Amino acid sequence: MKQHIYHLSHIDLDGYGCQYLSQQCFDNIICYNANYGAEVSARLAEIIKQIEQDKFIHSEAFEAVVLITDLNITTKEANWIEKEVMRVGAKIQLLDHHGTGASTAERFAWYALDTSRCATLITYNWLQKHHDFDSRNTFAPIVKAINAIDIWVSDDEYFEYGKVMLGMISGAREIGRILFPAEDRALKISMIAEAKNILGEVDAPIKLDDALHQMKKAFFIKDENNTKDNLVANYVTELLTTDKQRLTITYKDYKGILGYNVGNASIIGNASMVANDDYDFYMDVNYRGNFSLRSNNKMDVSAMAGHIGNGGGHPNASGGKIEGYKDSFVYANVRQFVQDYIDKKCEIK
Repeated sequence: MKQHIYHLSHIDLDGYGCQYLSQQCFDNIICYNANYGAEVSARLAEIIKQIEQDKFIHSEAFEAVVLITDLNITTKEANWIEKEVMRVGAKIQLLDHHGTGASTAERFAWYALDTSRCATLITYNWLQKHHDFDSRNTFAPIVKAINAIDIWVSDDEYFEYGKVMLGMISGAREIGRILFPAEDRALKISMIAEAKNILGEVDAPIKLDDALHQMKKAFFIKDENNTKDNLVANYVTELLTTDKQRLTITYKDYKGILGYNVGNASIIGNASMVANDDYDFYMDVNYRGNFSLRSNNKMDVSAMAGHIGNGGGHPNASGGKIEGYKDSFVYANVRQFVQDYIDKKCEIK
């Protein structure tokens, strides 16, 4: 029976390293990422919902497998996900190395814990054993480099290379992880793939460090070369434009695009307004509730900022702060909160 993999992993080098390998191994795979805390529960619920949808849509039978890597979940979370995977007829496997998960690992057979290896190495060994992955050990060096830095094996030959990779992933912030998770993940995994190709060269850590800027530009470039900032702006603007129905909010009779933690509002906001003449404003809110507004002579966003967020600025560029902002790891919840907040402000005479 064909397998469908639903892979949840952490948001650092080790977490994305696991997904780099799983994407190489499995044909049918959907990836998710989470930091610790409430986001883990939110992503697990998202996975269960996706499995239910897939089982409803696909006429042919398939085996759903929930794979969790580089995340230690609580006993409460483990109880919940175990019941849910049984309910939807799926299987589950967790591969982790954080000692804080020891008590949970003792209670669940599917919770594999090994504190002596990083999650990428655990995943690599598991894929080789159970899925005949990489019989020629092609990926072994890049896995070794990730392991060296993640569990701090400072005398490992690839330790310095791992250090560069660690910063490579933590510094890849050009795409909003919550707003566009697939594209954000694709950027990071593409950089790991490029790093794999450089690893065997002389002075590999220096060469990788020198190559990071070009690696990012290569990911974002479409038709012609430009500065990285402009390439990123064009890329993100295209994402916002393609997905604008999902991102639409309204203020009075005006229609806007709502971004979340996108940043660089001067370039991306203005580019979005030029590309979407049917919209009146662009709004980008961050996790603290601070927001930026941009328009292209369609409305006075400084008046809007003053009305909804005690802010101000210029007619085409302004900002403010949402009172009592409630953040979420799910963009749809962020959009709904912002829309409800705006609607309530507009009700006040």
